[in-house]
Amino acid sequence: MSSNILMDPIGRMMGLRYKSHPWHGIDIGDKAPDLVTAFIEVVPTDTVKYEVDKRSGYLTIDRPQKYSNVVPALYGFLPQTYCGDLIGKHCAEKVGKDKIKGDGDPIDICVLTEKNIFHGNILARAIPIGGFRMIDKDDADDKIIAVLQGDATYGNFKDISELPTLIVDRLRHYFLTYKDMPGESRNAEITHIYGYQEAREIIIHAMNDYKNKFDRLNDIIDVV
Repeated sequence: MSSNILMDPIGRMMGLRYKSHPWHGIDIGDKAPDLVTAFIEVVPTDTVKYEVDKRSGYLTIDRPQKYSNVVPALYGFLPQTYCGDLIGKHCAEKVGKDKIKGDGDPIDICVLTEKNIFHGNILARAIPIGGFRMIDKDDADDKIIAVLQGDATYGNFKDISELPTLIVDRLRHYFLTYKDMPGESRNAEITHIYGYQEAREIIIHAMNDYKNKFDRLNDIIDVV
């Protein structure tokens, strides 16, 4: 059975009658990796970190934000992607380290827009323009950076190198500090900032990792 469970008639019918699971039941889009559908969990006005519960597909409270860190863009993940062996191998080759593996989650994405979006649990059509190669302990935890399709301010950016430095610095600072706790050291680093072409490769790897991981419907059921 295809991992794209909404591409067959039964899957489409179920998607109309019931809420689709954000990770497994929503299509990343037939123009991916150039244009993708992102599921947005958190927006800049949130004072709580929300995350999709892998079992139910509903948003759950991950943790209240204890400090002033707020995500500087729409933040979520790409449906039907998975950070597995291919993502881990790609990262290991780029940084020259062994034993790096994918973090076992769908790939994260930040979507830049001039508009004020006041809640998550929504879908956004986004154009990837680059990303951060982030390693958390020994896990590859890439962050794709994208712009909202048709956005008046950001919509014409094609590569992360075109963004104002301040915007890139804000994103970088957020990802390096949003899990920090007093008295605790977090072994996370951003080793590279890469452009559109590599972001495209990363998304393809994550799509293929998903197909390899969830080749059958039973594989999805085992996780959720």
